[in-house]
Amino acid sequence: MTTFARPAAARHADDTARIAVIAFAILQILTPVLPTLGIGMPIGSQSNSVRTLITPAGWAFSIWGALYTGSLLFAVYQALPGQRDNRLVARLRWPAAGAFLGNAVWAAYTQLLGLNIVSVAIIGWTLGCLIVAYLRITAAGPRYTTGERWLAVLPLSALTAWLTAATIVNVAASLRFHGVEAGEGAPAISALMVAIGGVIAGLTVYRGRGNLAYAIVFLWALAGIYAAGGQRAGIVAASAAIAAMLVVAGTALGARRARS
Repeated sequence: MTTFARPAAARHADDTARIAVIAFAILQILTPVLPTLGIGMPIGSQSNSVRTLITPAGWAFSIWGALYTGSLLFAVYQALPGQRDNRLVARLRWPAAGAFLGNAVWAAYTQLLGLNIVSVAIIGWTLGCLIVAYLRITAAGPRYTTGERWLAVLPLSALTAWLTAATIVNVAASLRFHGVEAGEGAPAISALMVAIGGVIAGLTVYRGRGNLAYAIVFLWALAGIYAAGGQRAGIVAASAAIAAMLVVAGTALGARRARS
């Protein structure tokens, strides 16, 4: 574990961050149940109303169970007294808190008003927070403690991967929400967006020294796209397969880079 001395003011700020992480980790789980209270429409219904060729199959969204669990595990881990002076954990608290809050706000907004341009801005903010966390994780590696690896690196990397894919999907859904239709060019444009996502993910996992959690979750998202839009348009299926190969290649090259 990496520790360091902290002045009183910094310790107070860390205490605030620890509380924020716990509060927002719980809030992001509670917000999606608003429709059961008669507030808004379920996210799935809102998503289906603007479904595009890159919207993953419904089963792919079951990953949120694991992502929420990982978020809670990180929230508990970072609040433990033994992690008070952990440098890596300290640098992850505020980005994680921002991401968890972003998830909560996005869910609330989407259930009330749909997947529009504002939802894209919210999810963009969330992804931005997670990118900061991912870069800090990468900079601190590759020698993590067991706790850091399983309770900080893994859950935040997995969430970053899913939000990378979700942002691309949200952009496409938002365009449809606002009446921007590609007509006959929709399959080609959708395939291009998937390919761009594959390039981004491949580079990200390479930079992360073959971050396996990121790679697996992004591949899960691609499988969901392949199972849905890929069955309706061959070019989307081919693009998803190419994107998957880019992620696998990035993982292998990143792991080799880490070993060397």
